[in-house]
Amino acid sequence: MLFVESVGRATHALAGQISQTSSLLAQTLYWLVVGPFRKKPVSRKSVFAQTVFSGWDSLAIVFFTDFFIGMVLAMQSAYQLEQLGATLYVAALVGVSMAREIGPVLTALVVAGRVGAAITAELATMKVTEQVEALQTLSLNPVRYLVAPRFMALLLMVPCLTLLGDLIGMFGGFVIGTTSLGLPPGLYIDTTFEFLTAKDVLTGLLKSAVFAMLIALIACQQGLAAEGGAEGVGRATTRSVVTSFIMIIVADALLTAFFYMAG
Repeated sequence: MLFVESVGRATHALAGQISQTSSLLAQTLYWLVVGPFRKKPVSRKSVFAQTVFSGWDSLAIVFFTDFFIGMVLAMQSAYQLEQLGATLYVAALVGVSMAREIGPVLTALVVAGRVGAAITAELATMKVTEQVEALQTLSLNPVRYLVAPRFMALLLMVPCLTLLGDLIGMFGGFVIGTTSLGLPPGLYIDTTFEFLTAKDVLTGLLKSAVFAMLIALIACQQGLAAEGGAEGVGRATTRSVVTSFIMIIVADALLTAFFYMAG
């Protein structure tokens, strides 16, 4: 009986969170799409500030993470491919893997851990200190001023960071391939682009756009739902990061299955 009650409570909580997130998405899209035609566009200054925070300030961690992952991927794949006499195909494996899978997922996880947590903490602090209520008292829509700029910034910057991360990861593989494995630089580059197609890159960018929307919505929803003072801010931030990580992995699995079945 207790198990059934626990499952019921968990299901009810999940359904409530999905409903709140869906409502937040609808309101955000309204202010981004309809708002400008009603002479109430989202602040460009706010979008620019969030773009710098989400993109430029995340550049260093994305660089180091993807670079070393590219190196590790090249070393691990070389260990197996050397036994088959196919060391040259390390270039193809690293290129395709970074573009289709590792680049988008790894970049999204990094952004969720850094930017998503910061967004949740910021909005949660505003919520528990009643600054959000103050905006509503002044007839200012919180979604327009707080959520929409962050949503737009992440939607713009996560695909850009993903594309840059793909190139950096491939460069990490290039460093290992041309030094430890002794492959000619020109041959390594030719092999990479021989097997890497536009579909691989576009698939990864589409995934990154979906991940960006998930990170923005989950971070903002958890922040605006926070309660309970400083302790509530900590709980909201933890839930935001954990939920974002889980949803990124689930979304990646679903999108990969869709692209696989679509051919």
